[in-house]
Amino acid sequence: MKFTLHTPTGQAYDTYAYTGGKAFDATQPTLVFIHGVLNDHSVWILQTRYLAHHGFNVLAIDLPGHGRSGGDAPHSVEEAALFIEALLDAAGIQQAGLVGHSWGSLISLETAARLKDRITHLALVGTAFPMRVSPALIEASLNEPTKALQMVNVFSRATLAAPPSVLGPGTWVYGASMALGRRVLASNPLVNIFHRGFVACDSYDNGLQAMAAITCPVLFLLGESDQMTPPRAAKSLIDQAQTTGKKFSVVQIPMGHHQMSEAPEETLAALKTFLGLTT
Repeated sequence: MKFTLHTPTGQAYDTYAYTGGKAFDATQPTLVFIHGVLNDHSVWILQTRYLAHHGFNVLAIDLPGHGRSGGDAPHSVEEAALFIEALLDAAGIQQAGLVGHSWGSLISLETAARLKDRITHLALVGTAFPMRVSPALIEASLNEPTKALQMVNVFSRATLAAPPSVLGPGTWVYGASMALGRRVLASNPLVNIFHRGFVACDSYDNGLQAMAAITCPVLFLLGESDQMTPPRAAKSLIDQAQTTGKKFSVVQIPMGHHQMSEAPEETLAALKTFLGLTT
């Protein structure tokens, strides 16, 4: 599904959103899924297909300048949050839940803080604050992106062939993710979206204020073996949620940073519980 949005200067561009194989139905609640750095909508394939067939609209987006979406890749978390708001407006969605992974979790958090009651649920998958990126990895993403992609995929994984995983038992999740990263990087010949995304993560400093401002329930979905955003790195957000009286839950999955592909069933189960689904 495509939506037409406009840049601040009025230039139109298309945004792609995967709907889980179901037509958009304005009478159903909506969930927007936001990917991380050098990913696209496909990382949510199992979770979105299930939820699309169990009472939800799902919009798993490609961020601007990524994959099938046009426009300029966001320079910052705040800029990406403005994009999510514009997407909801373009789709005619009054309220939605947000599910974000890694960089997408920060985008979801910032969006929920800005839109308040317009956001019904906030699921932060593989999150951290601050989400610092090592200078070596930022430098490699700029000058040696293949090397940086290999580094990320080693650090992100608790296993190389999760049983089962998104595409079936024994899928080589490392190889699949390497291929995805190369494809997404090549989708934008004008901008190094790998480097730009890492800089956006590293420079975001509004996490605690954003957590204090949200009005919806929060799910922290963390990977016990995550070396990119280890569970301890989410503590400041969890503490802020508790201090400011938010309704929240914390689920840890015994996998790495890409919970959606390494542990798709467990990730889906946590989302179902958070959303109140019993089937």
